[in-house]
Amino acid sequence: MENHKPEKIKVGMHQEQLRGTAIMLILLAFSLLIGMAGFHWVAKLDWTDSFLNASMLLTGMGPVDEPEDKAGKIFAGIYALYSGIVFLSAIAIFIYPFVEHAGKHLAGKIDDKKADDCD
Repeated sequence: MENHKPEKIKVGMHQEQLRGTAIMLILLAFSLLIGMAGFHWVAKLDWTDSFLNASMLLTGMGPVDEPEDKAGKIFAGIYALYSGIVFLSAIAIFIYPFVEHAGKHLAGKIDDKKADDCD
């Protein structure tokens, strides 16, 4: 009796890049919505200013309007810390398929060179 194992489907680099891009966009959109809601309800800014502040913090540029009350300042500080981590993580998710592909390509060349040296 033969034992059939399911074959792994090899995903192309383009599909991996599209998946990474989708994950990155979802993560950034979710984080932007969190920031907008916080700036609107906690810092008492209108939606346009909330969008501006959240997007500027999310990309590392810094806030445009400083909140006047303590709750808004605490939210802005926590969101700034969160945004730094999210932005760097999103970039890492986006470039990972390129780095992985380059690593496999270089590893193949190194293995070929070692095989040539052994002959």
